[in-house]
Parts: sequence; C-alpha cells; structure tokens
Amino acid sequence: MSMKYISLIQSRMKKYKTLRTNKNTSRLLDGSYTSIYKGRSLDFNELREYIPGDDVKDISWNASSRSNKILVKQYVAEKKHNIMLVLDTNRRMLAYTSESEEKREAALISAGTLAYLVNQNGDYTGAVFSTAHHVRQIPLKTGLGNVEFILEQYHKATTDENKSNLNDTLDYIVRNMRKKMIIVLVTDLQGASEISETNLKRIQVMNDVALITIGDVDMFGENVYNMENNDYLPAFLSTDEKLKERQIERRRLLEEKCEEKYTSFGIPRVHIEGTNEIDLSIVKLFSRK
Repeated sequence: MSMKYISLIQSRMKKYKTLRTNKNTSRLLDGSYTSIYKGRSLDFNELREYIPGDDVKDISWNASSRSNKILVKQYVAEKKHNIMLVLDTNRRMLAYTSESEEKREAALISAGTLAYLVNQNGDYTGAVFSTAHHVRQIPLKTGLGNVEFILEQYHKATTDENKSNLNDTLDYIVRNMRKKMIIVLVTDLQGASEISETNLKRIQVMNDVALITIGDVDMFGENVYNMENNDYLPAFLSTDEKLKERQIERRRLLEEKCEEKYTSFGIPRVHIEGTNEIDLSIVKLFSRK
C-alpha cells in the first residue's frame, strides 16, 4: 500500500511523536495514557504507604523494614483506547480555509495527525463518515496501514455530490456501536453548529467527545467561488463593504455559538485555520480536561 498521506503527515510533524503527559488518569481526555492502580502489572511505578484493602502480595517487606512503615509497590497499567474519527464529508469541505488550503485537506491532516500520534501508543483507530449515498464505518484497528486507508477513503468520499449531515453520522453511531470510544468530530464551524444537542447528549452517554473545527476563507475580494451555486460570486457582492461587515459579524456569532454549545457539554475543542501547527493543536486538544 502506498503511504501517501502518512508520508505527508510525517513530513509535517514537529515536536510531538506521542500523546503523553504526567497526569495520573485513565481517561485520555484528562490528558494521559497511563493509569495508576493498585495491583500487579508490567511496569513498576513507585512505593507508597499501605492502605487497607491493598493486596498483601504487593507489600515490599525489605523497604517496609527500612522505613518502619508498611509500603506497597504501585504499578502503571498502559491503557489502550478506541479512537473513532467522525469526519465531515459534506461538499462544504471542498472550499478553502483562510490559509488558502482546501478544508478537506486540513481536515485530513488534522485527523491523520491525531491517528498517527495515538498509533504510536498502540491505540485502535476507526472512522465513520457519509458518502453521497450512505454512512460508512471503517472498523477500529491498529497500524499505520489502517490510518492510511481511513484518510484515502475520506478523501474519496468528500465530493461535490455529497450533501451529507453529521447528525446522520452520529445517529448511525448511537444505533450501531456499543463500544466505549473517544469520538473526535472533524468539521467546520457550520457543521459544528448544525450538530444537534440531542445527538451530543446521546453520544456522550458512553463516549468521550472532542471537536476539531476547520476555518473558512473570507468571501470577499475578486474571483470568489461559491460552492453552493458552483459559480463565482458577482464582483458587486464580493467587494461590497457592508456585506463584508455583515459576514464578519455572522462568523463571529457562529463562533460564539459553537464555543458556548460545546463548552456547556464539556467538549474540548481546537480551531484550525491551516495545517502548519496541527500537531501542536492536537496535543493542546488532548491536554484539556
């Protein structure tokens, strides 16, 4: 298999090769892949004082005799996660970002960078997205070959004929998937605003949720192409200053609406205008509570 997209992602990686922090928690959205627990595992972490209920097999008698306290060995268990990428394939994603990049490309690199990072920890990655005719699910698997396949299929599914809605994709997940997952939504501001609060509540029953939004290009200037009408905007519209002010205000309100909605649900979010800082943005996303 050609690793076209993986090679592109690797060439853009800067500082981060894995998603790891020092917080002791089993929830990835709390910022860590490691969970401190009482019991045996492969990796010894530290000694601590005995607490009633600890397994006596974990008592370190040599250390206890030296400290005059009963000390037990504490271990670290590596947790593997199910990362489900929910990708917006609506034709809007063929439009451009403010950095003059196709939104589909920015979404692909965002999702791919996340999948690349978690793959280094042996986590499982899958995807759900809509083609022009039906919802498609790519099962949870490990390996970069699986990540490459997801990105390739997402690119093919995002076409000019695709008028899908993420609510249909989320409804499919609720009806068909019973495994606990970390669901990462990748869309633009319009797509994020269209996701119903009902669906957000439904997917949060069993899953952790995070959101990546992709920015839009301004609709002003010369040669502005309208994706909805498949034609260029007339110059008297794309250069009108009053319309420009209204569009800026509309986008500001849309941003505030999204921020308020997803904050109220406790869903962490990052906004990406271009692909230059995507790996930093992904780490920022998963370092948030």
